[in-house]
Amino acid sequence: MLIYAVLIVVSLLMMAFSGSPGAAEIQRGIGFVLRPVQGALDAAGRQVASVVDAVQEIDRLRTDNRALRDENDRLANENRAAVEVQRQLEITTGLLQIQNALSYKTVAATVIARESSEFRRLVTIDQGTAKGIVVGNVVIADGGALAGRVVEVGSNFARVQLLTDTGSTVIGQLTTSAGTGEVIGQLQGVLVMGKVDAAVRVQLGEEVVTAGLELKNGLRSPYPKGLLIGQVVDVTRDANEVVQTTFVQPAANLDRLEYVLVIVDYVGGLPTNEQAPSECSPSTGGTLTDQEQPCFTTPASPSPRVTVRPSVKPAPTK
Repeated sequence: MLIYAVLIVVSLLMMAFSGSPGAAEIQRGIGFVLRPVQGALDAAGRQVASVVDAVQEIDRLRTDNRALRDENDRLANENRAAVEVQRQLEITTGLLQIQNALSYKTVAATVIARESSEFRRLVTIDQGTAKGIVVGNVVIADGGALAGRVVEVGSNFARVQLLTDTGSTVIGQLTTSAGTGEVIGQLQGVLVMGKVDAAVRVQLGEEVVTAGLELKNGLRSPYPKGLLIGQVVDVTRDANEVVQTTFVQPAANLDRLEYVLVIVDYVGGLPTNEQAPSECSPSTGGTLTDQEQPCFTTPASPSPRVTVRPSVKPAPTK
């Protein structure tokens, strides 16, 4: 600091006496001496300016980078949303195609709640009696695969018992070997198809569909025929048994159901009293159908027969 103060004083004095030749010589001498210092100061100034510019550039780049990162996040969110919309569109389009292909009337519904416990596998959908849904209606998932049946219904909701519920039983049929058996729900996801005739050659990968059995007396399966249940993934046989057990992987991803179709015009199970056949049909001399049973009436007790004998008159006395 002292050196700078001396230089300033000398400069002021030289300015005061700048008009004399001696002062001019002194100024040139001092300028020559201070030229390296001036160059160093200029270089230092340029470096400082360069550092300031670099800091400003870094700050600007940081701001631009933050803006680019925010823009990238926005585009990524939009892309994820677009992918989700596309996925849902594909599911609903598939359900619409199934809806048009089915010969049954269906109602589209969205899954709004799930119940997964150690005993039950249920979902709740957002449609109910207001759309014609009743207890017993069959529910199918995307791909046309069977999902379950309605077990409870309100005006704007319904609860569906899934195939994996332990209380679910469906009569299934193997598509290749035509064997039938009871498909029983398992909480682990793989269904058990039991009571399959041991003579049936079950193949791994073979599809299982609803058998849709119908009897002539008005009784028919709660499920329409031909709905896909799943594929055989394992078979167990016992040489001493007359039946075998197969294990079936459900075709529908029942743990991730989002949209379903409810069949509202298929009526299965026992017939109503009006639809049930009469207990007996009187014989008219023809052949009774399989739905009719002959009437056996108890014959009336025979009335006692009264024999009237002619009276015998005694012979006249002679």
